[in-house]
Amino acid sequence: MVTKSVSQEAFTGARATNLFFRRWLRNPLQMGSIVPSSPVLGQLIARHIEKESDGAVVELGAGTGAVTLSLIRSGIAARRIVLVEIVPEMAEHLESNFPDARVLQADAFNLPADKLRHMAPNISTVICGIPLVLLGEKRQRQFIEQVETIAPGKGFLFYAYCITSPLPYRNLNLEARRLAWTPLNFPPASVWHYRPKS
Repeated sequence: MVTKSVSQEAFTGARATNLFFRRWLRNPLQMGSIVPSSPVLGQLIARHIEKESDGAVVELGAGTGAVTLSLIRSGIAARRIVLVEIVPEMAEHLESNFPDARVLQADAFNLPADKLRHMAPNISTVICGIPLVLLGEKRQRQFIEQVETIAPGKGFLFYAYCITSPLPYRNLNLEARRLAWTPLNFPPASVWHYRPKS
């Protein structure tokens, strides 16, 4: 349940956007966009997560929590959510704004799998907020291997600013399905589900 008042949310939102933009200025390739994801995109992602499950939702590259807020507002309990963020300042921001979620400051390309399994022994969904499309296939494979380590066979939800598949899924031995698209995000975005070929 989100308990902040509207005025607090507005302040947190402005602060989050400022934090996001400053991080983008420092490392554009790590962020992928100059502004956080919109609530509309977050709602589209949330539609593809089972609300009644007790499985954990792991968000890799959670940033300032724009998608996280949409997940919670859609009815996903914050206690189910594990936020993985490499940037210390952003991890601290997530901890202060989502006290009921679990936050792990870590690199999604080198996950502390044992620690993550201890935090979330049953992972039902993995969400990727990292701009994988800007990385080479070697790094993309490394990411996929990390997801397989924590959630074997389940794949991941990936939001990106492409209508066609942002990942070369055949080369990566993945199945790909575009679940949604919205023009109401800046820039317009799609939600994809990638999973290892069975």
